[in-house]
Amino acid sequence: MPRKDKADRRTISIHCSKCRTLLYKYRKGGRGGLVKCIVSRISEDFTNGDLHCQSCGQQFARSMNLPGQPAQKIIQGKVYTKGMARK
Repeated sequence: MPRKDKADRRTISIHCSKCRTLLYKYRKGGRGGLVKCIVSRISEDFTNGDLHCQSCGQQFARSMNLPGQPAQKIIQGKVYTKGMARK
């Protein structure tokens, strides 16, 4: 059985797709696509905390609550990532 270790959790950069501004550094777990960001896993936040890009003002996520923890639902096409493993 494969075990999960530190190699399975990597830090990725999340950028605005409109103006290419760095929004977050995020500790992602797993191999799937980026659908939501759990707030406690955001290692560096370069936004004002209002889920809008600080340069162009585009909204890139919506607030949501997972059981026991706040999260942000990413709006498809509004961000791109660097540092994720490709299939």
